[in-house]
Amino acid sequence: MPPPGMPEGDIKALTTLCDLADRELVVIIGWAKHIPGFSNLSLGDQMSLLQSAWMEILILGSVHRSLPHDDKLVYAEDYIMDEERSRLAGLLERYRAILQLVHSYKKLKVKEEIVTLKALALANSDSMYIEDLEAVQKLQDLLHEALQDYELSQRHEKPWRIRKLLLTLPLLRQTAAKAVQHFYSLKLQGKVPMHKLFLEMLEAKV
Repeated sequence: MPPPGMPEGDIKALTTLCDLADRELVVIIGWAKHIPGFSNLSLGDQMSLLQSAWMEILILGSVHRSLPHDDKLVYAEDYIMDEERSRLAGLLERYRAILQLVHSYKKLKVKEEIVTLKALALANSDSMYIEDLEAVQKLQDLLHEALQDYELSQRHEKPWRIRKLLLTLPLLRQTAAKAVQHFYSLKLQGKVPMHKLFLEMLEAKV
């Protein structure tokens, strides 16, 4: 039985999103190991970056999947939410914020470079527990150079584009922070079942 005051449909939608996030977190942890330079960091710093930036990476994944669609968020190929469905699940504010990112990337015609943006979001995390700041800075520089090289080779006629791409990252961080707070409040209320990995990452971020 869903808790009082929360419709069963909301519980189902939020549970599905938490399940999808938990599964994608496993993929993200594996993906991060393949980022050039990431494995050179200490295990502690690798975990600190992941614990800080995981929601940003999840959101960018949803943004990437949503680019071919109009006003719909693709959390998974078989789980798509429009404005009405998001409203019914109590996620209208999240929907609008993520859709703003989708629209920004559509205007910029973002394609493969979103992978580098995900890596930058990870390396530029706001973790307060970094042991080797110099090593993390080196990783950030490496990823910035990779994005610059891509832009020069693919979009050399638009030198302003890289600045526009980087300017989307503050909105991404803000959106991710609000999403974490939202799901943490659900966790405190005990309204939505959550898997262990998702819970651990949620608690590490708050």
